[in-house]
Amino acid sequence: MTTAEFGGKTVFISGAGRGFGKRAAELFFSQGANLVLTDFDDTMVEQALAPYENAANQVVALAGDIGNEDTSLRAVKLANDTFGALDIAINNAGIVHDQAKLDALPSSTAEKVIQVDLLGVFYAMKHQIPLMLKRHEQTGNQCNIVNLGSAAGLMGSPLLSAYAAAKHGVIGLTKSAALEYARKGIRINAVCPAFADTAMAHEAFDRSPHGPQEAERRLVAGVPMQRLATIDEVVQAILWVCSPANSFYTGQTLAIDGGLTAF
Repeated sequence: MTTAEFGGKTVFISGAGRGFGKRAAELFFSQGANLVLTDFDDTMVEQALAPYENAANQVVALAGDIGNEDTSLRAVKLANDTFGALDIAINNAGIVHDQAKLDALPSSTAEKVIQVDLLGVFYAMKHQIPLMLKRHEQTGNQCNIVNLGSAAGLMGSPLLSAYAAAKHGVIGLTKSAALEYARKGIRINAVCPAFADTAMAHEAFDRSPHGPQEAERRLVAGVPMQRLATIDEVVQAILWVCSPANSFYTGQTLAIDGGLTAF
């Protein structure tokens, strides 16, 4: 990729305070993009903005729960008011529940995971797509949506039933929307990592009754590469999916999973 590949593009990223979202923001910015960032509270938004203290004209952010539709409304309005467009959306924000058999999983936990991980993506796309349609009509350029799925959305995931259900739903939303807008200038895809070396994963390990090291060992035991993904291994795939050179790629689920879904 050249440093100007995303020059002048406006990129929305949720969950931008850490992990995949934070790194994706850094790489899009390094390639010339304007950024609209969100995370769930002011502290996380401050973390998202920290690398861009001298680029206030190129980066804006707001706090809000992506499981609340108003957050997506406000984010799209911020993109339009600040940059007049939205070219790329990375719907990355999500949560995971602790491992538990389905009958032991609190219903309130399942509801929260589905609200954030599934409905959050639905709300985001619902409000992103009209602005992208307008952008395509004005310029003829393609727009892109990348939804963060999971290997858990491509296969059964024992002890992660609600999370897996939400991520299966994300795949359904992605494929359905991709078909609806394939001739309207919007490419819509999902990137589906297995567990990666992120703060969210390590927080889950820390809560495990087996202890963090044993929890990680058990998790990667089923991965053919026998390790967690790195953040960059996932984020480079996100940028590849969004590349203007990748213009015939839509409706796909790209697994970055160390071979897990090859079984």
